[in-house]
Amino acid sequence: MTDPDVDLFAPGQIVTVFRSRLRDDPGPGYGPTADEMERLGRSMPGFVDFKSFTADDGERLALTTFADAESQRAWRTQVDHQAAQQAGRDHWYARYTLQVCECRSARGFVRPANESDESTGSDEPDTSETARG
Repeated sequence: MTDPDVDLFAPGQIVTVFRSRLRDDPGPGYGPTADEMERLGRSMPGFVDFKSFTADDGERLALTTFADAESQRAWRTQVDHQAAQQAGRDHWYARYTLQVCECRSARGFVRPANESDESTGSDEPDTSETARG
């Protein structure tokens, strides 16, 4: 089955995992800068996907995927992005970690649209290889 969310990811892509905590009083500018960096990142050649989440304890997680190392490097070294990185260190972040990873495998699962969750006849989750992905 073809699904744009599942088919989006592929081996060889570069995924950046950015975990951060904002300062107690980060001051102005973080929100607008983050929005602008997302817009700019999405416009870069080789951009694949961006998602961000905030945990209950305040830790923030951003996942950015680029098609290849060259595209990710271009984003990392883009002038406006570098200025935003410096502003983050100077004003907004209490701490952060960064991991740059190469996707070695990509799999997914999509339930067919005509199949309900009750179609298995069991309350137990499906643990077949297809479901685990």
